[in-house]
Parts: sequence; C-alpha cells; structure tokens
Amino acid sequence: MAINKNLRLPAVMNATGYGRTTIYRLMAEGKFPLSIKIGTRAVAWRQSDIEEYLNSLGGQK
Repeated sequence: MAINKNLRLPAVMNATGYGRTTIYRLMAEGKFPLSIKIGTRAVAWRQSDIEEYLNSLGGQK
C-alpha cells in the first residue's frame, strides 16, 4: 500500500501556483480537490488528489 502524504496550504499553493483565495473559490465551485480536516484548526490536501488535479489540467492552468 502506498503512503499518501498530506499537504498543507503553503505546499498546495506552491504546487499549483494558486493563492489561498483562488484555492478556496475553486473548492466552493467543485473544481478543486476538497481539503481534509487534520486537527481542530488545521486542514490539508491529499498529495495524490493534488497530483491528479494537476495532471487533469494538462498544461492549461
């Protein structure tokens, strides 16, 4: 079984080139992977979900 790493917001912003507002807007529109709650006040994204999202863009970001 592969280990799936969780990425915090700064890492997701770095990987996508998007800002915080854009990420949350795209999530609300159903166009970006949803975050998962990892603590009381902390969220993260599954690395595999972000990689799959970036692959689906096919260079059209």
